[in-house]
Amino acid sequence: MVHESQKELVEFQPKHEYFVGIDSDGCAFDTMELKHKECFIPNIIKYWNLQAVSKYAREAAEFVNLYSKWRGVNRFPALVKVFDLLRERPEVQRRQVEIPQVPTLQEFIDSGVPLGNPALKEAVEKSHDPILTRALEWSEAVNRTVADMVHGVPPFPFVRESLEKLSPKADIIVVSATPGEALRREWQEHDIAKYVAIIAGQEMGSKKEHLALAADGKYPPERILMIGDAPGDLRAARANNARFYPINPGHEEESWQRFYEEVLDIFLAGEYTREYEAKLIEEFDKYLPEKPPWEK
Repeated sequence: MVHESQKELVEFQPKHEYFVGIDSDGCAFDTMELKHKECFIPNIIKYWNLQAVSKYAREAAEFVNLYSKWRGVNRFPALVKVFDLLRERPEVQRRQVEIPQVPTLQEFIDSGVPLGNPALKEAVEKSHDPILTRALEWSEAVNRTVADMVHGVPPFPFVRESLEKLSPKADIIVVSATPGEALRREWQEHDIAKYVAIIAGQEMGSKKEHLALAADGKYPPERILMIGDAPGDLRAARANNARFYPINPGHEEESWQRFYEEVLDIFLAGEYTREYEAKLIEEFDKYLPEKPPWEK
């Protein structure tokens, strides 16, 4: 079912022969570390009463959101994963700290609605559920902290140049799990919003849905490209039979330089083959482990 918030994606019509979706945090902008370490994690500890295991909460949240195959996942499933990791960790168990059980938040995640604050607010108003209420309070606090903290962070080198080179030949949209307000602020602050047709955040659904609604059936699959820094970006591309170009975590500048100097022209020439793509994905896959370091 298409949600009202997704109307802009559904109604989008191609102006060029090629389509490129670009993730924002950690991909176009070097904001992942700042947002999670200074905005998300302190609020997780505060709002979910994890002060007694703050060290382990920080390690779990950094692993999930920055240094693992969950990197880039929507904030609500990421939060549940952090709780799961903490619950399993012996050091936390020995401290006899009660890690939150959040079954109604999991139900909200599984409900199929766009996983953003507007849908969560609706759920809270209907149910008055205390877990969902706390999740909303936490999420709103994260947004306030991000608005206060995150500014003056420019796009990675070669992002602007790539957008300038792409925009005359490809329709470009932002495909992100970040709230739309923060995305618009960041892209406008650095004067690169002018290169994109739509800025799609979490309120418009998942990244998979963004690509499906904006591009699927409107372009040949080989002319649809997703640029991202996380496995979820790859899965969104695969779900729509689109091509994927990875921005390797920790090597973002080199990835963007390679895209600008080499891959961009290959893609626009129709020569970005599955074989070529596979070599890049194999390299990308090595950067993000599945098991946390404390389990090794």
